[in-house]
Amino acid sequence: MARRCDITGKGVLVGNHVSHANNKTKRRFLPNLQATSLLSDALNQMVKLRLTTNAIRTIEHNGGLDAYLLSTPDAKLPADARRLKRRIEKASARLAA
Repeated sequence: MARRCDITGKGVLVGNHVSHANNKTKRRFLPNLQATSLLSDALNQMVKLRLTTNAIRTIEHNGGLDAYLLSTPDAKLPADARRLKRRIEKASARLAA
């Protein structure tokens, strides 16, 4: 399973452990991923996602999953998030009609 946020695309970073003697060994900085279920108003269902805590805060700040995805340009979203955004756009168009 990839350690990557489904919405922001944030993933693993690499760096060095640096000891007191200045010895350097490789290490990995893992993102703080949480398995969450968010309610989509347009789809009228819960959507399961693996998100970083920063992404969860951003989504809540923007007024929910639908509002965040609709206000974010496609170029900044990973492929799975773009697919979810298209589903939300189609569902909201059906509700408006």
